[in-house]
Amino acid sequence: MIDSHTHLDFCDPPHGELVAQALEAGVTKMLTVGTDVASSRDALAAAAEFPSVFAAVGHHPNNATAFSGADRAELLELASDPLCHAVGETGFDQYREGAPLEDQRLAFDAQIEIAGELGKPLIIHTRDADDLTIGALRERAEGVQVLLHCFTMPSRLDECLEAGWWISFAGNVTYPKATDLAAAAARVPDDRLLVETDAPYLSPQARRGERNTPAAVVHTAEFVAAARGVDYAAFSTLVERNAEQLFGW
Repeated sequence: MIDSHTHLDFCDPPHGELVAQALEAGVTKMLTVGTDVASSRDALAAAAEFPSVFAAVGHHPNNATAFSGADRAELLELASDPLCHAVGETGFDQYREGAPLEDQRLAFDAQIEIAGELGKPLIIHTRDADDLTIGALRERAEGVQVLLHCFTMPSRLDECLEAGWWISFAGNVTYPKATDLAAAAARVPDDRLLVETDAPYLSPQARRGERNTPAAVVHTAEFVAAARGVDYAAFSTLVERNAEQLFGW
């Protein structure tokens, strides 16, 4: 199994213990994702230290206040590192009172451009911003491989699939009230599907109330496999193949 989206720098315990726990649970690869320059550097350092860890570098929309040309240049430098396998997470967030919308847009545009320049996939965060996010991607991300992380737009699934975007489900798909997400997870084509933890957030139902870790992706994967009516081993092979194709690891 793989974890297509985690934040090792936000998790407890230290990176080495998290990686060891994940390997023991059968998680052979994980992508740790930057949300600003500091966490992006941490992701690259973790990828250099642990063979099972790969990095994404990005500027989260909630961290986009006063995003500048200097920020773009620094992100481009980080994303050009061979240890970086994706750009982001980036997008729009209108749920929290974070960065001004125009700053989010500047950061989003920059990361779309960087992903296109480098030929690396783009990881999307969107919250309470479905129309904004889909509109921006349709307008500016042509030719870029787009991954909608922690997918939360089940009513827009068909649009996303028609655009050729990848869909990743986190632990919230396992929640009893998330029947619309579970139905979406059952419908995503085999070649567009991934699973993740978004650790330390969104622990799956089996570990609800605990801080999430990469090892817990197996619970989400088991749930999605059951929703799709396939056995776990076959589902694991499918997801591993998809991640290898998208991230090139």
